[in-house]
Amino acid sequence: MTAADIVILGGSADICPPSVSQVVLITVEKDGPMGTYTVIRRRGTSPQGWRIAPTLLLLLSIPLLATFTGCRERGKDGGPEEVTVLCGSSFFAPGEELTKQFTAETGIAVAMTSAGSEDFLPLVKAGKKGDILITHDPYLDYVRGVGALADSVQVGVIAPVLVVQPGNPKKIAGINDLARPGLRVALSNPEYSTCGEMVFKLLAAKGLKDAVLRNVENRLTKGHGTLGTLVKTDAVDVVIMWNGVAHTFGDSVQIIPTSYEYDTEVCVHVIGLGYSGHSEAMRRFLEFCRSKGPEIFARHGYTKDGR
Repeated sequence: MTAADIVILGGSADICPPSVSQVVLITVEKDGPMGTYTVIRRRGTSPQGWRIAPTLLLLLSIPLLATFTGCRERGKDGGPEEVTVLCGSSFFAPGEELTKQFTAETGIAVAMTSAGSEDFLPLVKAGKKGDILITHDPYLDYVRGVGALADSVQVGVIAPVLVVQPGNPKKIAGINDLARPGLRVALSNPEYSTCGEMVFKLLAAKGLKDAVLRNVENRLTKGHGTLGTLVKTDAVDVVIMWNGVAHTFGDSVQIIPTSYEYDTEVCVHVIGLGYSGHSEAMRRFLEFCRSKGPEIFARHGYTKDGR
């Protein structure tokens, strides 16, 4: 046990320390040497191997109990009013704005984790983490397929866009130009990316895939942020990346307006997870997204042309 632990005799989980926002886990031990007691463990500490000597238990518990003045409001499910958001890495900027506004308006705290949607899917399938998932098609169908869908809100469109250096020095007008000999091209790897799958399918349909891949050489990437950096640093001439991620690079890159040639439209969804331990807070977050989400995502470039 460390100084990050607070021990309460009697096993009551209804008393919270003033810094309850730091608490992430409450465990009730029933086999302690002085009877049942509760350990409240704060953020960043491990719950493994807790065993507390009786003397230390008394020394910690009595003075701390005298200082407790109340508890943050709890949700209907018994836990603190907090929403855990699993945010796909392509949506970090609008996700952050969305969660900050939600907390400012409702007072409900949000803990947001960002990673690839493919990384979150195993956790969702196992029902092990999160109240909310921000992702794109086809992950809504995946969540529905494993019985974890409570509700969802469409907040934007994620689309592949052509991105070049400011001023478009290579005079690139459309995807056909990527086959031009000597052009330095980078694309997202279709093994890891929905965007990559869409681009490769379109290139194949146009009969351009082999010619474009000769210009790509070894520059197939997993992250869209990497693609933007390659353009920004003049390591390549052109990339195709998600619209919203390109938008985060601001004036250091330029998006080339083109007609939408892909045969599918990929929507961005905020998904309520059915196994959520904070169902009321989750519902309020979804309603907030229904009214504010589309505007926020459009402001971050999640439209077909990325502007």
